[in-house]
Amino acid sequence: MNGTTESARTVAKRIHLAVYDTYADWETGHTTAHLTQRGHQVRTVALAAEQPVTTMGGVRIQPDMALADLKPEDSALLILTGASLWDTSDELAPFAEKAREFLAAGVPVAAICGATAGLARAGLLDDHHHTSAAAAYLSEQPGYGGAERYVEADAVTDGSLITAGPTEPVAFAREVFAQLGVYQPEVLDAWYRLFHDSDESAFPVLMAAAERGDA
Repeated sequence: MNGTTESARTVAKRIHLAVYDTYADWETGHTTAHLTQRGHQVRTVALAAEQPVTTMGGVRIQPDMALADLKPEDSALLILTGASLWDTSDELAPFAEKAREFLAAGVPVAAICGATAGLARAGLLDDHHHTSAAAAYLSEQPGYGGAERYVEADAVTDGSLITAGPTEPVAFAREVFAQLGVYQPEVLDAWYRLFHDSDESAFPVLMAAAERGDA
């Protein structure tokens, strides 16, 4: 196996999670936990790598790297979580600009809750079908011109962009897994039915997939 192939495989398994003060802890728990279990490497990205950030739940995170050092070609996905700061200042605008770089490079971006408002203000939702907490929430954002593409859904994938509202962390995770090909379609369906609907009939499907080595 040559170095180029090894590098490509490493990038395909590297996920970048944006972290900042007031980050909504619960919104990406399913996503990052199951990606890690499936062999992906989750790296946290902040405005400054030297300073820890504190989540909405009071958890302190020491970031792995600074946002300025993140390049789309070194990542398989950028995850932007909700945070109070998206609604109270422009402090997180650099993350929306980084999302612009990712989308321009064809690298997926997944945004949930308040992060969708940040993308709306940057004009990044105008050309993609998308969702959020509510259509009215996005319509309040200056610079947003994508109202005709708003979809009333738990989560929406359009090309390389995934969006979801704050009450749909499981649907958000499902779209991420589908984008990255983490599970076979029937296994992903069972995963969603178990974690979203508490459907006990999904459990044997997941157990069988685990025994085969594809879950």
